Amino acid sequence: MLILTCPACGIAADETELHPGGEAHVARAGPHASEEAFSDYLFSRENPRGVHFERWRHAMGCGKWFHAARCTVTLEIFGTYRADCTAPPEALLERIRAARPGWSWRDFK
Repeated sequence: MLILTCPACGIAADETELHPGGEAHVARAGPHASEEAFSDYLFSRENPRGVHFERWRHAMGCGKWFHAARCTVTLEIFGTYRADCTAPPEALLERIRAARPGWSWRDFK
């Protein structure tokens, strides 16, 4: 069972109190985007074996959205952070790199 700490209210909640929201940090297609760009936005997602950044909602608690970094193989939770962040915090990325030497993910700008 996953237990994630909501960064908004600080409560450690198990997955029955949360609602998954898919991959975090997905570039949204604007209203004037091409059909191809909109299709990519809807259907193209990373599905890595390993560390993954996801969106979660504390549905049975404060109701806030947040992001979590976890391993899809071992279910290890590396940390959570607020949903208004455009990239994972550097401290979280360092924690992941320390646990998974050689790990890399997309570049955040």
